[in-house]
Amino acid sequence: MSDTDHSTTPVIQVRDLEKVYTVHEKEPGLRGSLASFVRRRKTLVRAVDRISFEIDAGQMVGFLGPNGAGKTTALKMLAGLLHPTDGFVRVGGHIPKERRTAFLKNITLVMGQKQQLLWDLPALDSFLVNQAIYEIPNDEYRATMREFSEILELEGILKKQVRKLSLGERMKCELAAALLHRPRVLFLDEPTIGLDVNMQVRIREFIAEYNRRFNATVILTSHYMADVTALCKRIIVIDKGHIVFDGDLSALVEEAAPGKTVRLELSENVPDERLRFYGKLISREGLFADVLVPRNETSRLAARMLAELPVADVTIEDPPIEGVIGTLFSGTNKQPVDAVPVGAEQAAR
Repeated sequence: MSDTDHSTTPVIQVRDLEKVYTVHEKEPGLRGSLASFVRRRKTLVRAVDRISFEIDAGQMVGFLGPNGAGKTTALKMLAGLLHPTDGFVRVGGHIPKERRTAFLKNITLVMGQKQQLLWDLPALDSFLVNQAIYEIPNDEYRATMREFSEILELEGILKKQVRKLSLGERMKCELAAALLHRPRVLFLDEPTIGLDVNMQVRIREFIAEYNRRFNATVILTSHYMADVTALCKRIIVIDKGHIVFDGDLSALVEEAAPGKTVRLELSENVPDERLRFYGKLISREGLFADVLVPRNETSRLAARMLAELPVADVTIEDPPIEGVIGTLFSGTNKQPVDAVPVGAEQAAR
């Protein structure tokens, strides 16, 4: 099979991508301003520090990191809005910084904190502008509008001034406008920011349906972990410009969180000491208790609790993904979950 076989070539290829900014500094006040005329102090800031990854067609990948980690800078380089300082990047067979027409017609960048719709005009007018820009044939435009109107429930809002739309209505129109030309590569930067829970669900459903219908490749950044867990099996975690994790979301949970939480509802009170025989007691309120147990011992210990304790109900949960990601960001070492101590089986009885 040749190297040019597009069936095996990743849609997004990134190798040693780097972006360095030169930042000028000065001391405050008049003296600092005068001194800066004579000698300007410069600092190099590495927003993205030699990251590498590949993404295949149709994959939806969560791109996560704290504020200032380099996520948006990386997306802008992938979209061709910023030129890399160094490294290699190719998207859909194109070099993004060249901004060729074929490339621009195949991608879109949606930023939840920015808008492309014309504020004083109905959203429909902005759609017609995009139709002209992307040279979308009338038949294709009408077919796409019917699909998007059905999925996003746009009926009744397209002819209103954008300034009079709610935040949720405006975000639906922003997404529709950005995807009218049916791009195969989507860069979504906080697409649900500021939306209520119901609207977040609607936007996630639309993204998933678009990915299914068009086999679109999606990179998603979000501070709402529900967005990521609902849409992405694979995640890339970036911190201080470096990739600190790239892999399956469930594998991350297993790696960074070696325990599971057994949530107990008891039918009668038992001492805390008895619960600690099974693992780490992380919360207790009346007849309700949460016990952290080693992941590889979960089944055995849960069965013992059911057999040996007055249990009315039990659930087993993975730790919140927010906490797992936070552990990576903070560099906190994983805390081992102690196994049941010797003799506990007899004592628990």
